[in-house]
Amino acid sequence: MVIKGTRVTVRTLLASLAKGASVEEILSDFPTVSAPAMRAVIAFAAQSAEDDIPMPPVPVFCSSKANISLSLLPKPSPIP
Repeated sequence: MVIKGTRVTVRTLLASLAKGASVEEILSDFPTVSAPAMRAVIAFAAQSAEDDIPMPPVPVFCSSKANISLSLLPKPSPIP
């Protein structure tokens, strides 16, 4: 995937982040990439990671007066 209006790929920007470059350094290295585009790349990566990583149910403790019970949140939908 290429950032609109540039020849810079999402992968290139994410690789720079993974190597420890700051967003400011990346924007300086790739002047055709805007700050909003960089935020979109980070949001895309976060959403992709969330979609790819199945999460186990999270225990939720509920109490009603003196009765205490343990229930589980609904399981996430399976990954296609």
